[in-house]
Amino acid sequence: MADIFRRFGSAWRTDHQGHISLGQLKVMSAIECCRSDALGGHVLRCKNCSHIQIAYNSCRNRHCPKCQASAAKRWLEARQLELLPVDYFHVVFTLPAVIGELAYQNKREVYGILFKAAAETLRTIAADPKHLGAKIGVTMVLHTWGSALTHHPHVHCIIPGGGFSADGQQWIVCRKGFFLPVRVLSRLFRRLFLEKLNRAYWRGELTFFGHQSDLNDSNNFAEALQPLRQQEWVVYAKRPFAGPKSVLAYLSRYTHRVAIANSRLVKIDNHDVTFKWKDYREKKQHQAKTMTLSTDEFIRRFLLHVLPRGLHRIRYYGFFANARRKDHLIKAQALLDPTSQTTDREEAALVLSESQPACTFICPLCSSPMIVIDTFERNQQPRAPPIRCEAA
Repeated sequence: MADIFRRFGSAWRTDHQGHISLGQLKVMSAIECCRSDALGGHVLRCKNCSHIQIAYNSCRNRHCPKCQASAAKRWLEARQLELLPVDYFHVVFTLPAVIGELAYQNKREVYGILFKAAAETLRTIAADPKHLGAKIGVTMVLHTWGSALTHHPHVHCIIPGGGFSADGQQWIVCRKGFFLPVRVLSRLFRRLFLEKLNRAYWRGELTFFGHQSDLNDSNNFAEALQPLRQQEWVVYAKRPFAGPKSVLAYLSRYTHRVAIANSRLVKIDNHDVTFKWKDYREKKQHQAKTMTLSTDEFIRRFLLHVLPRGLHRIRYYGFFANARRKDHLIKAQALLDPTSQTTDREEAALVLSESQPACTFICPLCSSPMIVIDTFERNQQPRAPPIRCEAA
C-alpha cells in the first residue's frame, strides 16, 4: 500500500481535491511515510552476533497494513489470561446494502448503532430463560469491507458458550454445539437497529448530502426504511471454535485487520492494481480469485474504510465490559473450576507476564535480543560508525 500511495497518491489527491476528508488525507500521508526516513528511526545491534540493523519508525496508524501485526500481538497477549475453559461461538451481524449507503455518510452514528443493537440483541436473547437464561460476555470487532474492498459494514462477535445466572451464583452452559437461534437474533436485531436509527434521525444526528439529500425529508426517510422492515437481515452463526486456544488464533486474524493486507496485492503497474479476493457467494470460497482495478478506483475503495477519529472498532459488552471485567473473569473461573484458588490464578498471571520477552527487537540472524545504539530524527540518516585506525 505504501508503494501505491507514493506512486499515485499525489496525483489522486489533486484529481479529487475537495472530495477527500482530513482523516483520509492523514491515512494516506501516514502510510506513505511508514518505516521510511521521513519518520526517523534507530540503529540496532545484536547482543550475540553484533549484527547491525537500521530500523525506521512506523506510523502506528490503525489503517496501515504494516503496523497492525505488532498491535495485534500486544492485544492478544493481554487477552490470554481472559480465556475461559468453555466453547466459544462466533456470530456475525451484517447491515443491509441500503443501510450501508446511509452509514458511509454517517459512520460514527451508524457504526455506533450497529454495535449497540447487536450487543443488546445477544444479551436480550441470552437472558431469556427459553433460550439460555444467562448474562453473557461479548467481544465485538467492526469490519466495514468486503473481500473486494466494497463498503460492507458488519460486526464479528466472539462469545463464550455460557454465562452467569440471574443471581450471579452459577455458571450456565449452553447446549453442545448450539448457542442461540439465528432467526430470533435476526428479527430482534432488525427491530432494535431500525428503532435506534429512527431515534437518531429525529434527534438530528444524521446528515445526508449529494445523491442522498432527499433523505433529509422525513417522509422520504421513512419510505426508504419501510422495505427493510419486511426483509430478512443476515445474522450468521459459525460453528464453535475447537477450544479456547483456537479463539486467540482466530482473533489474531480479525481484531487488527485492515481493508486489505499487503500479502493480497499481486501486481502494480502504471495504471492498475491486481489483488486477490474471495467470492463468498460461491461454494468454493477457498479458491481465491484475482481482481484488477484502476489505481484511482483502488485508492477510492481503500479510503472508504477510514474510520472517524476516536471510534473504537473493538468493544466489550456484558461481563467483558471494561468496568468490572477482572472481577467477572475471576468469578467465572471460580465457578467453572471450583478447585482452583484465586492466588493460583494470580501467580499464573505473574508467571505469564514475566515470561514475555523484555526486548522488542529480535535479531533476524540468530534470534537474540537487539539493543538500540543510536537514533536519528525525521528526514535524517544514521551516523556512520567510527573508522578504526590500525596501529602501525
